[in-house]
Amino acid sequence: MGLQRGRRPGLARRHRGRPGAAAGAGRQEVVYVANEADNSVSVLDSDTGQLVTQIATGGRPRSIAFTPDGARGFIACETAHALTLVDARAHTRTGELDLPGDLVRPMGLVLSPDGRTLYASGGRGKTVHAIDLAGAALEVKTTIADVGVRPWGIAITHKGDRLYTANGGAGDVTVIDTATGMVSRHIAVGGSPWGIAIR
Repeated sequence: MGLQRGRRPGLARRHRGRPGAAAGAGRQEVVYVANEADNSVSVLDSDTGQLVTQIATGGRPRSIAFTPDGARGFIACETAHALTLVDARAHTRTGELDLPGDLVRPMGLVLSPDGRTLYASGGRGKTVHAIDLAGAALEVKTTIADVGVRPWGIAITHKGDRLYTANGGAGDVTVIDTATGMVSRHIAVGGSPWGIAIR
């Protein structure tokens, strides 16, 4: 925190709520921290670490993503089976988007490189949901089924042509073709992979 101006990083204030995921909101000088235990997101000043405000979310917020312009935020809320929607400039909650399907528990989020599609991994539902951000209404345009056992972490290639999910319950990674919405293959990695990133 504080690195964007070359300053010595500050320490974020201690706060309760079992902080899990954190993400920077575009070019704004704030960081959002998901608090799993008290169903909220803390908005922290990225220079000082001080609390700016707190936003109530759905049950058990797991991950956070923002549109490239930093205007909109999305929070995957596992036990709410939905995403909490946020005005990331005003730092206010604007709504909720339910994800369809039995046992779906939103876990990971990633945006397509063009910022037009948000992908959410469905955890116990074994799904990935493609959410249209470009239209007038926010909606789930595609649900990809049978992705793997408990897909959690999710990443996308720089070209936006492939998605990868880390499937903690199966010890593998799933590759998805974004053009067809089909699973291409599974890659065994062992252990219980929960996160994934592409350089």
